[in-house]
Amino acid sequence: MSSPAAAPPAPNNLKRIVAASLVGTTIEWYDFFLYGSAAALVFNKLFFPDSDPLVGTLLSFLTYAVGFAARPLGALVFGHFGDRLGRKKLLVLSLLLMGGATFAIGLLPTHATVGSAAPVLLTALRLVQGFALGGEWGGAVLLVSEHGDARRRGFWASWPQTGAPAGQLLATGVLSLLTAVLSDSAFASWGWRIPFLLSGVLVVVGLWIRLSVDESPVFRQALAQAESRRKEAPARAEQLPLVSVLRHHWRDVLVAMGARMAENISYYVITAFILVYATTAADVSKQTALNAVLIASAVHFAVIPAWGALSDRIGRRPVYLLGAVGIGLWMFPFFALVDTGAFGGLVLAVTVGLVLHGAMYAPQAAFFSEMFATRMRYSGASIGAQFASVAAGAPAPLIATALLADYDSSTPIALYVIAAALVTVVAVGVAQETRHRDLADGDPAGGDPARDGMPGDGTPGIASGAATERARPSATDARTM
Repeated sequence: MSSPAAAPPAPNNLKRIVAASLVGTTIEWYDFFLYGSAAALVFNKLFFPDSDPLVGTLLSFLTYAVGFAARPLGALVFGHFGDRLGRKKLLVLSLLLMGGATFAIGLLPTHATVGSAAPVLLTALRLVQGFALGGEWGGAVLLVSEHGDARRRGFWASWPQTGAPAGQLLATGVLSLLTAVLSDSAFASWGWRIPFLLSGVLVVVGLWIRLSVDESPVFRQALAQAESRRKEAPARAEQLPLVSVLRHHWRDVLVAMGARMAENISYYVITAFILVYATTAADVSKQTALNAVLIASAVHFAVIPAWGALSDRIGRRPVYLLGAVGIGLWMFPFFALVDTGAFGGLVLAVTVGLVLHGAMYAPQAAFFSEMFATRMRYSGASIGAQFASVAAGAPAPLIATALLADYDSSTPIALYVIAAALVTVVAVGVAQETRHRDLADGDPAGGDPARDGMPGDGTPGIASGAATERARPSATDARTM
């Protein structure tokens, strides 16, 4: 029998929870994207000065990719403790780790001062950034998803997703301002440090807001059920969240990973690699390229909640598939517009690309949350999302830069993104629709909670066949069907 869903929070409380998640993710993405922009613009000269400029950029992007390599470890650790201890505690920790690492990058000596130790230190701090971000995303979207009104979950859960373009907007805006008011020598000498040091101020603000919110009621309910089961059968050990994910939701993890391919690869090609391509192949100034990304990021921020709301009306899959197909079709026009060297063409190319990306990114939070049971949801959503980032976002700027160096053409890069879009279309195409699922309802993948040592608090697996039919439409959806 279905357990009653927790009552939706008061509007003011929900808005505070959304604000806490949004501010935290904005700060964390600001830190993460700031590194990517700096890697494209100055890190090749400051930390790898003995290399050919394009090789130096490749090495700089390699340290950028290291952050992605640490994200799965962050997903495992934060997911485990987030499913055991709660979402809020781990979100506070992730913010402290990310902010501390970013602030420390702003204090790093360069290659000219300490030699080869400089890139080693840079890489170590990038690892900390990646570890923290690997735990941030799952907790932030779950905190909102598990608090929010089920009928508008796609809309509310999409707001933490706007932290990515907001962070990109903030990072690009600060860098654009600095490059506009400082000479190239001043920016390379000390100006690049300012955005990293500003992270310390942002973290204080983020912590103040994040500490003010309550733990997810769905998680508290599941924790109470688990405690009750332990008292009734103290000899039966509860499975580790990771084990439960791999046992009950391995298909969902694969679906999530496939769904992330086009979303992740296209984003880093459009926002990070474009700074390299536009300034080298299209002979566009750094300032022009940064301004184009800045404008497009503002539009991206605005459209994500709209895509999330649409996913509440027509489903997660149709919106996601629209974005995946669209981004594949846009790649050749994207590079053709950039190649014109015109500012208007560059803005149009990046803006349309990010609008299509938003169609994948907006419903992703609710989509992934609805795939997994409560006591394994943090682990499942984080593992699916962050393990994909190693194969998708991490090497995307590296692969795109290497293809440009080898072929001196954008065609192989466009084909690379199109291939990723095909993978995503297949993954989302075989998935089941999830928008009607009650996050506090059902049993994971039809398993026996008493046998498996898990409370009956989760949704059935996305690939669990007939078990999925237990998902119920809300009253609003029933009236419109």
